[in-house]
Amino acid sequence: MERNEGLGDFLRARRAALDPRSLGIHDASPRRVPGLRREELAALAGVSVDYYTRLEQGRHITPSESVLDALANALRLDPAERSYLHAVARRPVSSRRAPRAVQKVRPGVHTLLARLGDTPAFVLGRRTDILAANRMARVLLADFDTVPVRDRNAARWIMLDEAARSLFGDSWERVASVFVGTLRMDAARHPDDTRTAELVGELSMKSESFRRWWAVQKVVQIGHDTKVMHHPIVGELTLRTEALTFPDDPDQTLFTFLADPGSPSDEALTVLSSRAAEHAPSGGSRAALIKPFRETDRR
Repeated sequence: MERNEGLGDFLRARRAALDPRSLGIHDASPRRVPGLRREELAALAGVSVDYYTRLEQGRHITPSESVLDALANALRLDPAERSYLHAVARRPVSSRRAPRAVQKVRPGVHTLLARLGDTPAFVLGRRTDILAANRMARVLLADFDTVPVRDRNAARWIMLDEAARSLFGDSWERVASVFVGTLRMDAARHPDDTRTAELVGELSMKSESFRRWWAVQKVVQIGHDTKVMHHPIVGELTLRTEALTFPDDPDQTLFTFLADPGSPSDEALTVLSSRAAEHAPSGGSRAALIKPFRETDRR
């Protein structure tokens, strides 16, 4: 019977990340590997060493909710990691990977994106696919509409596009690792998704940073944040991001980028919006905007 390697990998990574001293464990004997020993973690969770060992080995065991909660407490998991633990423990063990139905954004959401005006916004779907983006998001981030549909993916963009690395500057690692953690969360929810497996394989081959973050089992439930960006047109921007998941489709999340009213960043978004409307009649692509603005700026 096939093993649940995802559960075993996650338990080992989180166990290795724990500091024994912070948990009151002071053992003079040397440790061959960092973190807690299996028997120490099992004792904290109140399960037998044999049972916990079989979980780490990915044996075909379905732990109860109470056991998962005990493991989460022992491993000091945050809410996102707890959710991931429950998802990966319940994943179907199968060697078959099936294609998923194409995701669609309903017309009302497209209208909402357009009505947001100067507020950059996009809809994120499964495997961090960008399903739709308004004019301001395409100018602020990238012109996703010019990219083949299968390649419109936030994790791929931020990991492989040098323009994305430049846009986020010193905060690139923090922002990029969040999208990697979001992708891992999605992979647990949809373990048989063929395109997710293909994406993880592609990014693992092309990005050392992705391989490192994926290996440590980083998990993120993406939400609100503050991002400092360095835009080639208007300079530095400090924007607050909000993530709103649709109740009728938990696999789709609306992301908005908001500036404090009256702030320099708010004024910069207004300038960016006017320049986009002036220089990009096709809808406001970033590439169409940059060249005319820079030529004007040099005069």
